[in-house]
Amino acid sequence: MEHENHTFSSDFILLGLFSSSQTSQVFFSFIFFIFIMTITENALMILLIHSESRLHTPMYFLLSHLSFMDILHISNIVPKMIADYLSGSRAISFAGCGFQIFLSLTLLGGECLLLAAMSYDRYVAICHPLRYPVLMRDNTSSLLAAGAWLVGILNSIVHTSFALHFPFCHSRAIDHFFCEVPAMLKLSCVDTSHYERGVYVSGIIFLLIPFSVISISYVQILLTVFQMQSSGARQKSLSTCSFHMVVVIMYYGPFIFTYMRPRSYHTPGQDKFLAIFYTILTPTLNPIIYSFRNKDVFVAMKNIIQNNFLNKK
Repeated sequence: MEHENHTFSSDFILLGLFSSSQTSQVFFSFIFFIFIMTITENALMILLIHSESRLHTPMYFLLSHLSFMDILHISNIVPKMIADYLSGSRAISFAGCGFQIFLSLTLLGGECLLLAAMSYDRYVAICHPLRYPVLMRDNTSSLLAAGAWLVGILNSIVHTSFALHFPFCHSRAIDHFFCEVPAMLKLSCVDTSHYERGVYVSGIIFLLIPFSVISISYVQILLTVFQMQSSGARQKSLSTCSFHMVVVIMYYGPFIFTYMRPRSYHTPGQDKFLAIFYTILTPTLNPIIYSFRNKDVFVAMKNIIQNNFLNKK
């Protein structure tokens, strides 16, 4: 009981990414720029999808949810990093840490499932175009998006409850830039091996299975693309698939490496470096890779700009 009281009454300390060196100031400026860029491009993507009728398709509906997840995800982490750097305070309350864990796990898990749903959408569109209107009706994409959110939330509730239940009776300094489960487990003074097995099970459900679905979908897509008669269409499809897979690997690779290794194999520097990929970089790259390279998005942007210009006249 003494451990539990100590757990609930004390703040944690986030050691973070930045120090007082000149290099850290440059890195801080870079992170701040990435944050503004990510919020802007994802908000613009949501605005375009909801205001332009040509983008009212299952693919862009799923993309709008991806953009919303990316906005929430980076907003859950970077503003606290910025505030800590500017104020010099690195403390985070127990409730604040719990909220970071909950929202982070919700969005990480939900995005894993959503990316798998998006790959299925592309597979049906390219490999079975005649059946696309039947297999990807509006209610199907709504169910896929709602399922990603719901399963992500349920998984997060379970893991957040377990992670915060452990007594933290050693140092309360988290050697990370946000409250993440592997970093939290290092502070616990009890055996967490049984819980870690549960983390591996979740890793299989949210990481390995969706990554396998995505890989199989893109293999099927590539096989179909190679059979195309038009070299231009083949080259465009190959380029699109390549960029998509780069982003997927950048997201799933570090995520799998972080959450599916035993606690004894984790090092703070490595965990922080890997977390940058799936918490900061991929939310920035997703709208660029999935949307802004698309002709329909450029046409939608052009229409909105022209309509606003005409309205002002």
